[in-house]
Amino acid sequence: MTHNLVTIRGLGVAFNGVPALRGIDLDVGKGEAVGLVGESGSGKSVTWLAALGLLPATAKVSGSVTLGHEELLGAPPARLDAVRGGRIAMIFQDPVSALNPVHRIGKQIEEALRLHRGITGAAARAEAIRLLEQVGIPDPRRRIDIFPHEMSGGQNQRVVIAMALAGQPELLVADEPTTALDATIQAQILDLLRRLRAETGMALVLISHDLGVVADMCDRVGVTYAGRIVEQAPADRLFAAPAHPYTAGLLAALPELDGPRRRLAAIPGFVPEPWAMPPGCAFAPRCPIASALCDAGPPPRASIGDGHEVACLQPSTPGVFAAASTPMTVRA
Repeated sequence: MTHNLVTIRGLGVAFNGVPALRGIDLDVGKGEAVGLVGESGSGKSVTWLAALGLLPATAKVSGSVTLGHEELLGAPPARLDAVRGGRIAMIFQDPVSALNPVHRIGKQIEEALRLHRGITGAAARAEAIRLLEQVGIPDPRRRIDIFPHEMSGGQNQRVVIAMALAGQPELLVADEPTTALDATIQAQILDLLRRLRAETGMALVLISHDLGVVADMCDRVGVTYAGRIVEQAPADRLFAAPAHPYTAGLLAALPELDGPRRRLAAIPGFVPEPWAMPPGCAFAPRCPIASALCDAGPPPRASIGDGHEVACLQPSTPGVFAAASTPMTVRA
């Protein structure tokens, strides 16, 4: 990684006075693939909705989000409209709801081309066909004139990716892009994202519950819990030697592909509600190694070497959950 493309510092979000994000710090380098993992409600999606100004007006957002040297929080709406879909594009887990059912897919891609690149008319149609071909839609010259309901879920997700690529983004934020798809189509979409990164050089943020997908796709991984990033490290290091008990618990819950069968180790309890946070470390009530020190306050995130940071008073404890010491293989 050379220079950061996006830098997030102290990002906080509160809804009706109740904090949902409690100081997110995250960097995304140019061309880098960063994964965000964690249980539902941990703040993965809200982080990027806040960064791009997509939360409702009732949300109170604080901190800093810079794109290059430009501050995005508090930027004028016209400037955010140029950034969203232009320099930063986002795709969501439900492609059907992301597409307008009463407009042909070609018109929707052409609209993105007009807004972000100023291309109109025959040139826009030709570019839309090229984008559909790039994302693997068969017979794009015919399919450009059909409606979303005439396509499968996997094909609609490819159309959404084509719309995201229309603005030639420097960063693509993929929020659970394969959740609604079957396993075969999931693999195709992930291969597509991998190929597009190689061809365009764009950075990728992959938000996912699937640790295997993140291990396969990402250079660096952030583990979110209760509105904070509690651990961040290069993917191979994090999956081989998790330092935070929560990360160790997530890995312990994964079944092994080979070796003897074993009972999976679940993390006890639930993520605390935003309005009922523990006084110190948010994970302490579920942590098997928590002590009285953990109630003093949220532990700061500190470096433990080689780009590995963890917010824990007792890091490097991968064995606190059964089988968490089994490393995950990361594809080179």
